[in-house]
Amino acid sequence: MGSLDKSTGAEVFTVDVKATKGLLESGYTYLDVRTVEEYNKGHVDGEKIFNIPYMFNTPEGRVKNPNFLKEVSGVCKEEDKLLVGCQSGVRSLYATADLLSAGFKDVSNVGGGYLAWTENVFPVKIEKKERDEL
Repeated sequence: MGSLDKSTGAEVFTVDVKATKGLLESGYTYLDVRTVEEYNKGHVDGEKIFNIPYMFNTPEGRVKNPNFLKEVSGVCKEEDKLLVGCQSGVRSLYATADLLSAGFKDVSNVGGGYLAWTENVFPVKIEKKERDEL
């Protein structure tokens, strides 16, 4: 089901996590747009996963990553099949619209995000700390 993002005019398609799991198994790339801290606590497990935050947490609240599109362009091509996910599906909706407006051709929002993924007991990966805390 598509929804029009009024700020960009891009039509965003949202796929549920069950469809996402199948698409990842068929070679899609998963773009996790949560903060690095959120990502390291646990993320979707798959072959092609990139963590590029759409927003940063600051003392004043969340602010948009000014280099988001540049960072994505550094690891993904405009023709790549991308699935964009966050914690619950809100940041990823905006990130997907921005990517489509920037010329990426095949980008879908993951409805429900990481929360829906874990509710379905799909595979997750937790990043190991670089060194054990004392």
